[in-house]
Amino acid sequence: MENPVYSIGRDRDCNIRLFSQFVSRYHATLVRLPRPNSQRYYYRIVDGDAKGKPYSNGLMINGRKIPAHNLRNEDEVIFAPQVRAIYYLLQNTEIFASTDAIEYDITLINPGMTEDSEA
Repeated sequence: MENPVYSIGRDRDCNIRLFSQFVSRYHATLVRLPRPNSQRYYYRIVDGDAKGKPYSNGLMINGRKIPAHNLRNEDEVIFAPQVRAIYYLLQNTEIFASTDAIEYDITLINPGMTEDSEA
């Protein structure tokens, strides 16, 4: 992720789109912030749009409803019923920078979140 700010929501203008009727048009904002005394950064997720308008149902992070949170490895963010994300922090991104990224393009699908096409 290269941009300092990402909008998350149902609207087609959002950087990260979530397709659910229970997700707000501009549900949350993901902000990249620098770590003090380091060249590294971290991400903060904020309820609502970049203008500070919160979403009416809020965000659930690790089972708690909170307006903002500095993301840590394996934090679970619940946007709406059946719409969730788990944040994974890559410890060594240099591996990906030195090789062809297509070699590591892996899509993981949770079978519980797909429709059964054999029924």
